[in-house]
Amino acid sequence: MLNYNGKLIPTTSHFINQENRGLRYGDSLFETIRVVNSKIYFWEDHYLRLMASMRILRMEIPMSFTMEYLENQILDTITQNALENAAVRIRFTVFRNEGGLYAPKTNEISYIIEAKKLENTFFVIDESPYEVELFKDFYVNPDMLSTLKTNNKILNVVGSIFAKENGYQNCLLLNNQKMVVEALNGNLFLVSGKTIKTPPKSEGCLNGILRKKLIDILGKLEDYTFEEASISPFELQKADELFITNAIVGIQPITKYRKKIFANTVAKNLIGKLNAAARLG
Repeated sequence: MLNYNGKLIPTTSHFINQENRGLRYGDSLFETIRVVNSKIYFWEDHYLRLMASMRILRMEIPMSFTMEYLENQILDTITQNALENAAVRIRFTVFRNEGGLYAPKTNEISYIIEAKKLENTFFVIDESPYEVELFKDFYVNPDMLSTLKTNNKILNVVGSIFAKENGYQNCLLLNNQKMVVEALNGNLFLVSGKTIKTPPKSEGCLNGILRKKLIDILGKLEDYTFEEASISPFELQKADELFITNAIVGIQPITKYRKKIFANTVAKNLIGKLNAAARLG
């Protein structure tokens, strides 16, 4: 079952037509959210990011879109799928209603909530080989639109095909200044000695929820210095660790980039702190 504008319908239902603006123009936003035993991880952060993104795209936010209402819609969807005692991946998609060409006839929106069971209840470190390469066919624009979680993800799609065709687990994206911005499916963190850094949003990286949470955690660590700073491709092979963050996996260590093999000591140290933060908020 999925939730379409508050109505639970079978996943086999045909409820979107060729006029859908998400399909036609990518006029859509989405949140990917982890829910465990009916507790929504970092719900306030997801909610505030969605509201801010809708305002930036000039979508009309319904009066009913309170935190409590949307939380209830998510939990109802989970219950209808008999997943209330499981770890669940929620995709919450918002799209502008049909009508118009590039210029919409309305700024009113509709939404879809999908639920899918996850394997792990907690964030865990996967120590399987995880090799990455730079994707240099296309670049991320360093502007505010790149920081939003929109449905305009063709760069990520083509990059994922490149990774699959060449036997990589992921690719790192560059902006048009040739600086490393993020991975195909999450934010990037680099560890060098006692310094940990991640690209600033001004470079064009996604305004990730896990990125925000890890920045909060790293700011309290006495043993490391944290920086939001540009990362050049040259720095990757000099780093001690590289890892990717997103709301579903948590922290994914990179084990290899070209000839460099990386450790995962800091990633292992952070995963427990991240799980603790998830349980609290």
